[in-house]
Amino acid sequence: MRVAGILLLCIALRGPLSARTDDHEAASVTVDKVVVHKRERKLMLMNGHRLLKSYRISLGANPVGAKIRQGDRKTPEGSYTLDWHNDHSQYHRSIHISYPNAADRARAHRLGFLPGGDTYLHGLPNGYRQSANEPLNDWTDGCIAVTNAEIDEIYHLVADGTPIEIKP
Repeated sequence: MRVAGILLLCIALRGPLSARTDDHEAASVTVDKVVVHKRERKLMLMNGHRLLKSYRISLGANPVGAKIRQGDRKTPEGSYTLDWHNDHSQYHRSIHISYPNAADRARAHRLGFLPGGDTYLHGLPNGYRQSANEPLNDWTDGCIAVTNAEIDEIYHLVADGTPIEIKP
């Protein structure tokens, strides 16, 4: 009986942890971390070391370097949390990023600035119509943006409390 239970557990785990990354499978596996590579303009949904899904992103209009102060239009760099979902966003849907962390606040204070805040992973502005061939440029005030269809997908795959690592 015990061997049968272990075998069933292994079979149950094997399916979702296979090498495929199709949409159906991504929805059935828990996203336990989000990783952003600013230079590559890429956001990745991860389960352990396994890539589940990847998206092309737009960043703040001044994308090079870490956010230092309010109004610098830079996207933060560091370790944060996607801490709450926002159904009433000005940008279709959004998920709040826990910027600033303690190190961000200390750095801004040391330099005599306010660190800023209101940093999100979000879709396009409400009412904006993007053509299929229109490239996504860096246009936000420091947030991370994807298309509306992509934020709808991410919104359902990522739970509150999921870590997000934003790398240069």
